[in-house]
Parts: sequence; structure tokens; C-alpha cells
Amino acid sequence: MSTRAMGPLAGIRWLKSGINLGRTNAKAIFGGATLVLVGTLLPSAITYPLKMAMVADTKAFGIIMLISMLAGMLLAPLIGGFFVVIDAAEHGRPTKATDVFTLYRRGAFARMVVFGFGMLVLYAIAMGLVLAVVGTDIVHWYMAVLAAQANHHPEAIPSLPAGFGAAMALGSVLWLLIAGVYAIALGQVAVAGRPALDALRDGLLGSLKNLLPLLVLVMVGFFAMLVFILVFALLVMLFALLGKLVGTWLMIVLVVPLYIAMFLALYVVMFGTMYAMWRDICADDRQVDPTMIQVVA
Repeated sequence: MSTRAMGPLAGIRWLKSGINLGRTNAKAIFGGATLVLVGTLLPSAITYPLKMAMVADTKAFGIIMLISMLAGMLLAPLIGGFFVVIDAAEHGRPTKATDVFTLYRRGAFARMVVFGFGMLVLYAIAMGLVLAVVGTDIVHWYMAVLAAQANHHPEAIPSLPAGFGAAMALGSVLWLLIAGVYAIALGQVAVAGRPALDALRDGLLGSLKNLLPLLVLVMVGFFAMLVFILVFALLVMLFALLGKLVGTWLMIVLVVPLYIAMFLALYVVMFGTMYAMWRDICADDRQVDPTMIQVVA
């Protein structure tokens, strides 16, 4: 299956599509996002206490990483199922929130697990490249930071290791590439039904062809996130003021739903943006605005 190279402004279009996603079948979209959010947070209920209790233990840290990796693979069909819900809503087909579990029932479970494993391999390769460039000092620094936080000794946090800036720069480039791979390959394997390895190959090729619109997306998304955080902070301050005037219970009643709404909105926008990216780069030509396609000689 071929992949398209889009123009740089396509990144803005993807974000706009993500913001507008909830307008079509909001019940299924936000209900599905709730189920995915709960599902992805469940492993943290196990790994976070372990991380805080045994952070200085290298073997325990390895166990935590193993649990996280297994959870990531087992949750891949759930996340792919949300893509199925989005695709149905965008095309006006009937769908509901519980359809996020559809890839557990269709026999696509193995395909999605292989996809999840493939993404873990890509993450490991990216991490290996970063460590090959800057060395392992950054790992020791990270472990020391976690230990200081777990023991409530912020003064024990070591200074940044040599090569930290280079690691951040290289990691940012690799993160941009892998984020594109994930979005494109997820659509290919979950909606288009491509084999996992073929989907990952499509994701890699599609990301390499579209690094510029991906960069535009990240830049615009960063500023949009700043505005979002500012509005959220102002609302929290307003609710805190009301809480002082009326009672702390009012602030809790107002702020907790606000936090939940914020996370759901971010989830919907994030996956909607990823879906729009996949649709433009890999899906049927009839779904793509031809003016957004970059002409490649």
C-alpha cells in the first residue's frame, strides 16, 4: 500500500480535525475515550507503587518495565478499537462506546499484539541510539532522580549529566518519527486490517515522507497546549476562589469533573489528530483534500 507525502500545512489540518472530532457522534467518541483512558491508567495502579517502593532496586525496575511492556501489548487492541469507533463516526456508520473492544472479538487480537510488540522494539531501538550517542550516565542520573523523589530528598537530585542536551535533541527527533509511525501504523492495522509488520513499514515510510508536516503539527500543538493550560489554570483559580467563599467542598465538586473533562478532551483531540494523519497519508484517495498533497518530483 502506498503512502502519500503531504504539504507542511497538513499538520494544522490534522490538529483541526482532532479538535472537531467530538462533533460527530459525541456519545460514542467520548464514551470510547473514557474506556480507553481507564484501561490505559489501570497498569499504573500496579507499576507506580512498585516504582516508589523499589526504585533503587535494578531488578525491581526491570520487573516494572516488563509489566508496562506486557500491558502495552495487551492494551493495543483497545486503543485500536478506539480508531475503529472514530472511523465509523467519521463515516456516519452506527457505532457505540463499547465498540472499542471490537478488536478483541474479531480475531484481530494477535495482529494488534504483534503491532504493540513492534512498537516496543522501535522504542528500544530509539533508546539504544540515544544511549549509544550520549552514554549510560543519563540512565544512572534518571535512577538517582527517582530514588531521591521516592525518599523525599529533593536536595539529593544530582546535576544534569554530560550530554543531556544532545540526548534531548536526538530523543526529540526520534520521538517525532516514532509518533508518526505509531499513528499511521495504528490506522493501518486497526482500520485497514493490514498485517502488523506491513503496517509498521507503512508507518515508517509515511513518517519519513511527512517529517515537515509532523514538525508543524508539534509546533502548533505546543502553542495550542499552552493556551489550553492557561484557560484550565484560570478556571481552577476561579473555582478555588469560589471554594474560599462558599466552602472547600464546592471547589472539589467543581475541580474533579474539570480534570476528568480535560483528560477526555486531550484524549479525543490526540486520537482524532492521529486518525486524520493516517487518513491523509494512507487511506482512500477520496477522503483526502488534493490541495494538501505535496507534489514530489
